[in-house]
Amino acid sequence: MIDIKQLRENPQRYIDGAADKNICIDVAKLLELDEKRRLCTKQREDLRAEQKKISKEIGPQIGKLKGQLKSASEKDCAEIGMQLSELESKPSALKNQIKQFDDDIAAITPEWNELLLHIPQPPDNDVPKGKSAEDNVQLRTWAPDGYDLSKTFAENRGFEPQDHLALVKDLELADFERGVKMSGTRHYMMTGNGMRIHQAMLRFAFDFITNEHGFKPMSVPVILREECMVGTGFFPTGRDQAYHIEESKRGAGHDLYLAGTGEVGLMGMYADEILQNDQLPIKMATVSTCFRREAGAAGRDTAGLYRIHQFDKVEQIIICKADEDESRRWHSFMLDIVEELLQKLGLPYRLLQCCTADLGAKNADMIDIECWMPCRGELDSDGKPAGDWGETHSASRLYDYQCRRLNMRYRDGDGNTVIAHSLNNTVLASPRILIPLLEIHQQKDGSIEIPECLQPYMNGMKVLSPCTATANT
Repeated sequence: MIDIKQLRENPQRYIDGAADKNICIDVAKLLELDEKRRLCTKQREDLRAEQKKISKEIGPQIGKLKGQLKSASEKDCAEIGMQLSELESKPSALKNQIKQFDDDIAAITPEWNELLLHIPQPPDNDVPKGKSAEDNVQLRTWAPDGYDLSKTFAENRGFEPQDHLALVKDLELADFERGVKMSGTRHYMMTGNGMRIHQAMLRFAFDFITNEHGFKPMSVPVILREECMVGTGFFPTGRDQAYHIEESKRGAGHDLYLAGTGEVGLMGMYADEILQNDQLPIKMATVSTCFRREAGAAGRDTAGLYRIHQFDKVEQIIICKADEDESRRWHSFMLDIVEELLQKLGLPYRLLQCCTADLGAKNADMIDIECWMPCRGELDSDGKPAGDWGETHSASRLYDYQCRRLNMRYRDGDGNTVIAHSLNNTVLASPRILIPLLEIHQQKDGSIEIPECLQPYMNGMKVLSPCTATANT
């Protein structure tokens, strides 16, 4: 959520920011409602102050008049009674006026709040402007020694690659048919060594982020209240991607949602809390099952393990002080971690600076990391894929956008209460990461070389081959 005070002071910044993100929002309408709401609130508070003042002033007067009634004549009693009635009616009249303003504020607030929740965070000034993801900017690439990204896989390795679907089938790593039978399209089962290497990837990434980079290991719920989804910025705009559990229809007090990322649970932990200055930065990581409806067109590049409804992910978040330079430093730190991890896995990758139109509502900046997938992309005249990049990671800088929505604050060195900053990043998401892993490390005989960093998590196994698949069925 943006700071409404900043919107009042500089509405054009938010109008331009929304336009740069291709987000349609009526800022003028929000400001109009905000002005009405503020005016009603001021008038209500003025009346309450007057009510308090009158109550204080008339109390002694009413007491005095009631004392006079005891010894007053019949004629004087009537006059005193009129005076008492007039005094006692003043607070009641104000109470009715105050109630009217309460009603007016209550009528304005839902639309005001809905519009405020939809105002996107303006992109940072150094984020390139663009109209779509096609305008994202490549920052740098990396590939292991001996792999030239300007050449095809066949030119690099001397044989035509199989795509991950063929490798998965031959090595019996997953069962798509039975997954679909049980749960519908875009569902699957990891089987045998497929499950082993899936878990090995997650365990390696989780140990890497917690043991080597100091992130606190956490377990968080993946079934969450709507407040957590709104607070982290996934609602209201992302409702169509979330699985909804309608508990209220079964007599429960509130509905629940399946989280699409561990970020929601990690950030929701400190909602409505005031942290101490010396607690920051908070660095946490979790591994959790994630659920996304993935509504959208199907195609060859989204087949298999690429775009699925259920997956597992190691996620990292940082909650830090409200300082832009500090947020930028942590953002770079997160990216360095992922680059180190991918280099250990021997996977070619590139860093992609997302343009304004590809940031999403909550991000001030976002860097995607894409891995090279040899069997992705357009087919050539011989029906062979040229290879292409596929997104596997995303690191976001959000400043106070999430923390403001979550009401997450800290006391600074002077004792002031300040809205914190937050960042998040995908450390590793599987099984999607298995696509580049299988395709890059495949051998001519159809086996897969297991990167050295994963071998301890595979009971020392160095190669996935048809014979190892048979041995584990």
